[in-house]
Amino acid sequence: MPFFDMSLDELKAYKPERPEPDDFDAFWQTTLDEARQFPLSPQFERVDVGLVMVDTYDVTFAGYGGQPVKGWFIRPAGQDGPLPCVVQYIGYGGGRSFPSSWLLWPSAGYATLVMDTRGQGGAWSHGDTPDLADGANPFFPGFMTQGILDPKTYYYRRVFTDAARAVEAARSRDDVNPDRIAVTGGSQGGGISVAVSGLVPDIAAAMPDVPFLCHFRRAVGMTDKAPYTEIVKYLSVQRDKVDTVFNTLDYFDGINFAARSKAHALYSTGLLDEICPPSTVFAAYNHVQAPKEIKVYRFNEHEGGREYQEMEHIRFLKQLWR
Repeated sequence: MPFFDMSLDELKAYKPERPEPDDFDAFWQTTLDEARQFPLSPQFERVDVGLVMVDTYDVTFAGYGGQPVKGWFIRPAGQDGPLPCVVQYIGYGGGRSFPSSWLLWPSAGYATLVMDTRGQGGAWSHGDTPDLADGANPFFPGFMTQGILDPKTYYYRRVFTDAARAVEAARSRDDVNPDRIAVTGGSQGGGISVAVSGLVPDIAAAMPDVPFLCHFRRAVGMTDKAPYTEIVKYLSVQRDKVDTVFNTLDYFDGINFAARSKAHALYSTGLLDEICPPSTVFAAYNHVQAPKEIKVYRFNEHEGGREYQEMEHIRFLKQLWR
């Protein structure tokens, strides 16, 4: 596969103007305030799944609209005192799966809370959280165009709200250090991490890998890979809705959240990534004003660094919290 995006030097300098709605902050403050009118009601039910080196909990908390969101909370067994916690978000189409899929951070000495993604979990790992939608316009199959004609009904309004509440659920535990919260995920999970880093001003670290949901106005139409193609397919039919759709997407664009983030940041990208093109990742990264670094995998696609990047995550937090 040839390199198809900007050169690395161009990527490092790429800082596009942000198409930010005038009421961006008010929209999200109202959204989170409405969610917090419902008690968080975090429930952590201890479960025995045969993993003797960790303590495992089945999690339920109230997300957007007070609707129940599932997850896992896992911490190393036998550890006393509040631990740092890594809140993890999942890639497109996947669900929370089983606790055995989430042992990296407990093995490194941290607690972790894994958030199920509402409505997802039928593509490559199972999920348990339905999406009780506000309303739905006709949409192309998938999640990218559900409710897309109005930011108030767009699917990711619910997901990003759930994700912010997941941080609150982690902080509700006495065995979690509320000042040492990191968020992370790959692809969609990376995009959610970027959003949360802008919505929750006092998280310590954000580690989005090959993040999705960034720089929509460039990504849509640049790549012929899903899921951005869902928007392309939708607009190829709903030809009079182009401005409406992009006006909605501006409320959910990672570049606008990245510009607000105060968290120490570790991003990653693959220069051959056609799903989340590197220019869309750098567009968000270059707007981050907090201390930051980015790992570039020159000959990798959407898999990015994988195990190499996991080691970078461990190094990054060890240095941050030493």
